[in-house]
Amino acid sequence: MSGNHKHIGRIRQTFIYLGKLVRMFIFQNDWKVLPMAAAIAGLVSMAIGKGLFTTMEGTLQGALAMSCVCIWNGFFNSIQSICRERPILKREHRAGLHISSYLAAHLIYQMLLCILQVIIMIYVCAHTGVVFPEKGVISDAFIPELFITLFLLTYASDVLALAVSAVVRNTTAAMTVMPFLLIVQLVFAGFFSMPSSLSGVSDLMITSHGIEGLCTIGRYNELPAVVIWNRAVAAGNTSIGGLFTVQDVLRLVEDYGAKDLVLSKLGEASRNPAYESTLENLLSCWGYLICFVSIYAIFALIFLEFIDRDQR
Repeated sequence: MSGNHKHIGRIRQTFIYLGKLVRMFIFQNDWKVLPMAAAIAGLVSMAIGKGLFTTMEGTLQGALAMSCVCIWNGFFNSIQSICRERPILKREHRAGLHISSYLAAHLIYQMLLCILQVIIMIYVCAHTGVVFPEKGVISDAFIPELFITLFLLTYASDVLALAVSAVVRNTTAAMTVMPFLLIVQLVFAGFFSMPSSLSGVSDLMITSHGIEGLCTIGRYNELPAVVIWNRAVAAGNTSIGGLFTVQDVLRLVEDYGAKDLVLSKLGEASRNPAYESTLENLLSCWGYLICFVSIYAIFALIFLEFIDRDQR
């Protein structure tokens, strides 16, 4: 932008800069994030696809894995977006570029990028053995609810990385911070046992609400629990009182057609109220992720408004 753009309105500036971002996507190889998203989704779905949405344990592990894929995609999309053009932004801001227009262009561009990545991710999962439930929580369609959940996960991560990119000085610092952010999101996802004093930290994590959302639409509480049964199968030759083996007992249960009942009862004992397939739970997860997007965007805007005073 030049000084002649001083009097261009914010909306027009937004679309001018959005056009620049699209050209960068095409001509500066930013499109590479799409095949990368497909490759990561394929690897993860092949690893967890058989258990995802079919057993409690598989769904919980799969929800964590899919959340991590979304967070990785979001972080990688935008962690360098602002810091790599910081000198240019300073110059164009002095020439009349509105920071709000600049950030709005990035938010729109990143939103479109996240939509494409999620479409690719769902397509890859559907063609690598993941069996999706037939019905969703809100309607009879599961895929739209999966799309919204994965999109909000990816976009919230993307805007968080965009906020970090607005703060750090250069791309080296951005890439140094990114692994730390990934580890924090993973450790405090609510998947691992944590001291009670840190239990509330999970509410601030994108991963925590992503896992809850995926387990909610995946009907976690209605699925069988198979880990205990599988461990019993692994200990099949263990003697019970010198008269029977564990394998004998399991075979007896199967012969009487009670295996499904046992797995169902084990599942009932493992239910989590946060994963109950209710509209309230699902909207709560989506609401948290939308709030994260808003907070991170506002933080980035406030910080960039003072970019002319930054002497780093």
